Amino acid sequence: MENVRIDKWLWAARFFKTRSLAAQAASGGHVALNGNKVKPARVVQVGDMLEIRQGLFEYTVRILALSEHRGPAAVARTLYEETEASLAKREQAQAERKALNLQGNQPDRRPDKHERRKIRQFLKKE
Repeated sequence: MENVRIDKWLWAARFFKTRSLAAQAASGGHVALNGNKVKPARVVQVGDMLEIRQGLFEYTVRILALSEHRGPAAVARTLYEETEASLAKREQAQAERKALNLQGNQPDRRPDKHERRKIRQFLKKE
């Protein structure tokens, strides 16, 4: 196998759950091949660099192998190699999001009638 469609490869490498989601991401501009935005039918080859934006995560990967068929996750990880810069950037962003979530804890339950009255009284004083 010398070349594969980019939507098939993204699906086989388990970046997207379905091939149609991979095609939507490619046509929506969330996937770049060697720095250029691509369409889902674009052909990828071994050695190409992909930039994939998936929600809050951004991956920069080098294609090591090609596959049209979705297999186990262990096999899918052998299809690509993520760059060190991409890995560090994702870990830093994840740590920042985690730090933001620690600032305010969600209450275990809604306030009852007595607690709501105290809250209203407190807010009226300010």
